[in-house]
Amino acid sequence: MRTIALVTVLTGMAFGCAHRGAGERAAQRAGGPVPGGDWRKLGERWVDGAHDRDAIPVGAREGGYRRILIVVDHGPLEMYDLTVNFTDGSRYSPSTRHVFGANTRSQVIALPGARRAIRSVEFAYGNLPGHGRARAEVWAD
Repeated sequence: MRTIALVTVLTGMAFGCAHRGAGERAAQRAGGPVPGGDWRKLGERWVDGAHDRDAIPVGAREGGYRRILIVVDHGPLEMYDLTVNFTDGSRYSPSTRHVFGANTRSQVIALPGARRAIRSVEFAYGNLPGHGRARAEVWAD
């Protein structure tokens, strides 16, 4: 009887661990725990100091989203501006002037309206002097 109970508990734990989405596990590796949801990495850009603006193309095939967050690793950076371009032609530019330390992330940024497909995410940023290159990732749920 004890063997059956033990097998049942272990099987339940295995299914519970497998249920958590791959996107959430990847987001945790990238920048720490992410609030609940099905987070997917939309893309990344290395901040090399030569460019101060970048865009991450996404496209409608990725689906619709209601919120995003920014993950920064390898070095600090200063983000001046962020614009989310939707496939319906509308844009959203939340206030994002912020200095990110290495291996940090933004708070969750709620997108206005219903779940929508994102065409691209544009941002303006710069490396902080004396700290090397940083990588900025955009995640969405």
